Amino acid sequence: MSRRESAANASSSGVASRRSSTGSRGAERTATEEGNRRGRVGSRGAGGGWREPAGAAEATAASRREPPLCFGVKNDVVGAVIGRGGSKIREIQNTTNTRIQVIKGNPEAEIKIFGNKAMQTKAKTVIDNVVKKQQNYIPGHRVDIIAFQPTVGTDTSTSESVTDDQPLIDWDQIREDALKWEKKKWADLPPIKKNFYIESATTSSMSQVQIDNWRKENFNITCDDLKDGEKRPIPNPICKFEDAFHSYPEVMENIKRAGFQKPTPIQSQAWPIVLQGIDLIGVAQTGTGKTLSYLMPGFIHLDSQPLAREQRNGPGMLVLTPTRELALQVEAECSKYSYGDLKSVCVYGGGDRDGQIQDVSKGVDIIIATPGRLNDLQMNNFVNLKSVTYLVLDEADKMLDMGFEPQIMKILLDVRPDRQTIMTSATWPYAVRRLAQSYLKEPMIVYVGTLDLVAVSTVKQNIIITTEEEKRTHIQTFLENMSPKDKVIVFVSRKAVADHLSSDLILRHISVESLHGNREQSDREKALENFKTGKVRILIATDLASRGLDVHDITHVYNYDFPRNIEEYVHRVGRTGRAGRTGMSITLITRNDWRIATELINILERANQNIPEELVLMAERYKANKLKREMEKKMGRPQGKPQKFY
Repeated sequence: MSRRESAANASSSGVASRRSSTGSRGAERTATEEGNRRGRVGSRGAGGGWREPAGAAEATAASRREPPLCFGVKNDVVGAVIGRGGSKIREIQNTTNTRIQVIKGNPEAEIKIFGNKAMQTKAKTVIDNVVKKQQNYIPGHRVDIIAFQPTVGTDTSTSESVTDDQPLIDWDQIREDALKWEKKKWADLPPIKKNFYIESATTSSMSQVQIDNWRKENFNITCDDLKDGEKRPIPNPICKFEDAFHSYPEVMENIKRAGFQKPTPIQSQAWPIVLQGIDLIGVAQTGTGKTLSYLMPGFIHLDSQPLAREQRNGPGMLVLTPTRELALQVEAECSKYSYGDLKSVCVYGGGDRDGQIQDVSKGVDIIIATPGRLNDLQMNNFVNLKSVTYLVLDEADKMLDMGFEPQIMKILLDVRPDRQTIMTSATWPYAVRRLAQSYLKEPMIVYVGTLDLVAVSTVKQNIIITTEEEKRTHIQTFLENMSPKDKVIVFVSRKAVADHLSSDLILRHISVESLHGNREQSDREKALENFKTGKVRILIATDLASRGLDVHDITHVYNYDFPRNIEEYVHRVGRTGRAGRTGMSITLITRNDWRIATELINILERANQNIPEELVLMAERYKANKLKREMEKKMGRPQGKPQKFY
């Protein structure tokens, strides 16, 4: 910058600081002198004013004759008026033959336009258009905030001017209208009955000591009432099927036909709660009989409603599951324990959509569905969910992991609010607790074991520390040494790995099936059927199958790749050692998995399993590395690879 320009800037600073004490004629004269001295170059003064010189002698002369046109503009749109490097304001001056000053203030900037009246009006119109356009681009413009959230001591004149610009939104009225709409939506609902429980003499005569001992002996069952205020008594557990269903002979016949000896722990405690019409959260390991814990009471609930099934105009029971395999499994259980000619249909992505629409349209009592496909049918008005009175969120933690929460929320908007809701989960993380709080009303919770993560105690867990290159050798050795009675599921992390590994084993004349999301639904069903019947004894699968797979005679689980988190490890291991049997898991771990070493050690310790020394060393190295990185971060040193800045 030259000495002359520095002097000009200093002069303009002085002018800006004196502006508040001078009249309009003084400001006009100062601006003219500044324009004559600077030529066509603009400057910013210390007072925050933006000045541009006159475009021509006429504008300067006119500015002496006419008083400036003054008005205010909000600070958040001043930048648009000025433009980048003053380009916009310079353009307005040139096209309107005026000279414009912008003097920043709070909350508004003052704009002065010098020139003849016609040109002043033209320049103001251009500026108004710029301001209007900019306000349209700003989401939730500041006028709303000023109008709705006045702070203490806010200038009332500002609030009044804002209210004149934009009308206030009456949120109280909006809430009132929403409540009226909600009330109108559910006004014509038929009555609903929930309590069907008749406690047997044996169950009611149990003492508190007997109840506590029974719960402790049956995997340390714990119950709690999540209702606010005064707590309700937890129903006594039933020890025999007759204690729960002595009034429902058809249910008892189905149970006897299936050959069950006694209820599982989760069923013993869940049935008395659900049959009373209370919302339930059931937290238990996989393979503990959670499906029947909600299906049996659901059958009774549907068959005993005051309104006949033919008059309901829609399904009465809805079961949401995370995967199609689990949906098909639940549907098979429905058919197996059919009650009172209840009709069920399975709705899932990847299946015949037109066929599913036809099945739903014919009239069904129970819909078992994955959230994505059901939401599709719901949005296209192919299914009426207002008739649903019994809702089940099965494997809720997995549905949240798979990102189904938005679809679940949309589905539940159309399910009557006074329904009975059952939620099952294998884990109890924060996301599941939040979902339960939103969609269950005053529930009770029953969990088998503990709310913390514990792998199945009936499984012997073996850990092998290896490298990526040696993995193939390990699994080939294991598969070649399998006994004729062994049945193994091999878990891999990616679909491509499943395909490569199965192809490689088939080339070695080892009969295998693979199961992952890229396979056609018919191929997946065939693979599962071959594995269940024993036609094929080796199944290679991604985590998709780790929840919905229900094969009781799996002897081994082989974790070829370690899962993305420790929860998925527990679910994989839970595929074996089911229904009172024992099982074995083999897990390959490489240096890439060292971040989970500490969590894995905790799981192994609590299940009384052997812990390899290499795993302990891996956990210690990871902790040391993590501590080192945290220290470097505190000291401001670069960590790892340098970041790229664009």
